[in-house]
Amino acid sequence: MTKRKKQSKYTIGSLLFLLAFCFYMVYGPGRHRQGKPDNPKTENNAVKVDTAIVEQFVGKVTGIKDGDTFEVLYNGEPERIRLSDIDAPESAQPFGQAAKKYASKLCFGKTVTVMPQKKRDQYGRILGTVFVDETINVNAELVKAGYAWRYKYSPNKDLKALEDKARYTHAGLWQDEKPVDPWQWRKQHKSTYSRK
Repeated sequence: MTKRKKQSKYTIGSLLFLLAFCFYMVYGPGRHRQGKPDNPKTENNAVKVDTAIVEQFVGKVTGIKDGDTFEVLYNGEPERIRLSDIDAPESAQPFGQAAKKYASKLCFGKTVTVMPQKKRDQYGRILGTVFVDETINVNAELVKAGYAWRYKYSPNKDLKALEDKARYTHAGLWQDEKPVDPWQWRKQHKSTYSRK
């Protein structure tokens, strides 16, 4: 009789331990966070991209990484936005800091409307056009002021016309005799450059 009671207690204790372990695995720290996923890396070191379609939204600009990458609050969480159809100089490039400063002047701390494309880029960033007061197209303003190129694969003819005018008037980075476009600069500095 005594032996059976010990076995019974041991079995109940094991079940309680197993139940507690399962509860911890499901609801423990970092297991069930709200907000966006961290985009963990896969075995080949590529970023897993959230494929959910993002709708147009309004949010406050809380950070400017460089001339074409911002942080905007989306559903209360910071979300990285990559301006579509343009490419600003990287921070370490000539005019990179000037582009960042100009972008900051245009929209840092302001509430903006983000019109996203249907999918994110390979780094998990939302690709889109940013508007201040629904009238100022930040993407276009950066090109117009000479602080960004029209992206080399963009079919946007309006941005091409703005870039041509900025070149002609030597605005912003076009003051440089031979400005190096960002995609070429990234290629030349591949070993030291990363998009974090």
